[in-house]
Amino acid sequence: MSVIVFAENWDGKFKKSTFEAVSYANEIAKQLSTSTTALVIGNVSEEDMKSLGKYGAGKVLNVKNDRLNTLAAQAYGNIVAEAAQKEVATVIVISNTYTGKNIAGRIAARLKAGLVAGATALPSATAPFTVRKKCFSGKGLTDVVITSDQKVLALTPNAFRVISGEGTASLEAFVPALKDSDLKTSVKEVKKTSGKIALTEAELVVSAGRGLKGPENWGMIEELANLLGAATACSKPVADIGWRPHHEHVGQTGITIGPNLYIAIGISGAIQHLAGVSSSKVIVVINSDPEAPFFKAADYGVVGDAFEVVPRLIEAVKTFKTSHH
Repeated sequence: MSVIVFAENWDGKFKKSTFEAVSYANEIAKQLSTSTTALVIGNVSEEDMKSLGKYGAGKVLNVKNDRLNTLAAQAYGNIVAEAAQKEVATVIVISNTYTGKNIAGRIAARLKAGLVAGATALPSATAPFTVRKKCFSGKGLTDVVITSDQKVLALTPNAFRVISGEGTASLEAFVPALKDSDLKTSVKEVKKTSGKIALTEAELVVSAGRGLKGPENWGMIEELANLLGAATACSKPVADIGWRPHHEHVGQTGITIGPNLYIAIGISGAIQHLAGVSSSKVIVVINSDPEAPFFKAADYGVVGDAFEVVPRLIEAVKTFKTSHH
């Protein structure tokens, strides 16, 4: 009996969400008085895999197969399920990333397991097994009871802290029973952002909406983000009309984020947008409309024209940075 965690990697490197998932899995293992095993699919260095021991993984199962270097959802789902059966794992933890959302249902169906998609906290009880997640587009919380023998938990990125200590994981090669039918789909092209802070990893995010009136006005948003060391984001309408790329769209149908600081400029704050950013620790809203719904969710609000407020904010940040050097 153990807890198994799918330790997702990106081009052979782990990100913060993976360390969160391993930390989360290990805390559940402690609740169940058992051990934590991580599963890594792809070519990751031995040193990096062993380092998962710092977050609680006692053992790492490594699947190396060139056909799996890009996501094949059917194959990944079956591999995680097979690894869970091999390790007699009662709890399977994955990150609720794009990959996680792709494979969570497949794992649960294969194992006939209950699934909590978007878990935000450790189980509040293990008998019955009870896990909290968001509901109603992030406006509410619900406690889900899983009664199946095996449980699949997809952890919301940024919802759980990274817990690191000492330790090195042992490595074990794992060769799953792959079928050609598992690899029916193939990835033709992967478009990546480069040289920027990834939205899902960002502690600070500067976001803007239609209030900016056009893509040519995004320079001040990017300048403010660069000064703060923040990622840039946008609302859905802005991505839909092509002012900004779709990978910057945060909201219910875009990326869900939970940074320490979210600055929303010229965004009205429709419920679909709020659903993607409501986990932010501090929300600052800048909008010329005092009735904008976003002000109800804001920790700090500035009623004013973005074209006046943002340049002054940029100058204030520059002054602050100069005086503190």
